Amino acid sequence: MPKDIASYLSSLGCEKGGVRIMQQKAQIEFFFIKDLKTPAALILKQEALSLGAEVALPKEAILGIKKVDAILIITRNLLPILIQKCKQQPFDLKQLAMQLQRHIHTPIFSAQIMGVINLTPDSFYLQSRCNTQEAIERIYQFIDEGADIIDIGAASSRPGSAWLEEEEELERVREVFYAIKSENIAAKVALSVDTYSPKVAELALESGFSILNDITALRHSRMVQIAVATQCKVILMHMQNNPKNMQDCPHYDNVLEEVDAFFADKIQSLNAEGITNLILDVGIGFGKSYEHNFSLIAHLSNFQAYRLPLLVGASRKSMIGAVYPSEPEERLPGSLILHAEALEHGASIIRCHDVKEHKQMLAIKQALRRV
Repeated sequence: MPKDIASYLSSLGCEKGGVRIMQQKAQIEFFFIKDLKTPAALILKQEALSLGAEVALPKEAILGIKKVDAILIITRNLLPILIQKCKQQPFDLKQLAMQLQRHIHTPIFSAQIMGVINLTPDSFYLQSRCNTQEAIERIYQFIDEGADIIDIGAASSRPGSAWLEEEEELERVREVFYAIKSENIAAKVALSVDTYSPKVAELALESGFSILNDITALRHSRMVQIAVATQCKVILMHMQNNPKNMQDCPHYDNVLEEVDAFFADKIQSLNAEGITNLILDVGIGFGKSYEHNFSLIAHLSNFQAYRLPLLVGASRKSMIGAVYPSEPEERLPGSLILHAEALEHGASIIRCHDVKEHKQMLAIKQALRRV
């Protein structure tokens, strides 16, 4: 089945309304449902079968055990009908209906490329390290190459790194931020500051930055206050532990569930503070094994239910070297395929070191969709 079935239907001369309806019938959705009461599971299976959908259950479901896991297999056009049926049923199926409702009509965000500039002496990718003059030159290079966003940071978060003192981080960024302000670079490209330091965040936002990329997810109360006062965009990233120890045998019972629970909790708490302009980042390489990273990319569409832009940054990371032994300097091909796959599964912002190459990948991907 062609992925872009809508273009094929349109080429047949189908009416726009018909294209929309038939496109929904061509999209099959899979939902893993955990700890469903057995009576609810059996009712759900009955209702799904009545529509031509399916619910896979373990054979133990007929033995009367209290709870089971299930997989719902259904086309997108039938999902709203099943949801309405579940709303009329007992055994917590009303709550399940509310959860499924979140996956209907999720918005589509335009793909954007975010270029990375590191004002650090110890970033894991040597060629991304810049001094002040090199950083300014690279900003203009990224603009010429078509970057939609440029993310600038001065505190390394590579595995094993320690937290950087705020004054040292300020010293690293000060001249670059002043140059950005004096040359009005923010009028040419969106700017994101990669920092967990309140003083650095304040200076960046005063210099024209509009996105706050804090790997601690605004753990510092002052960062919350800054985000509220400026109403800037905030990138909400998941990280297990901290950069110093995050790669010391990371473990999850279920990485998708735990990242999802983190997002649900943080979105609720930040929304309560008045912070709603959020971007979600699953945190590739931040307290995850390479298997966790691949699983998050493959199932990224799960997080589209939050109706927020999804950012993925796998650029030249060790997950590539785990599959195909290589140094960061050799991992551009792996970065491109991972990011192309992330876009396929719902990512809309790709954070990378190689803007030109990623813009080319995106152009080719979009051209293929038009065929």
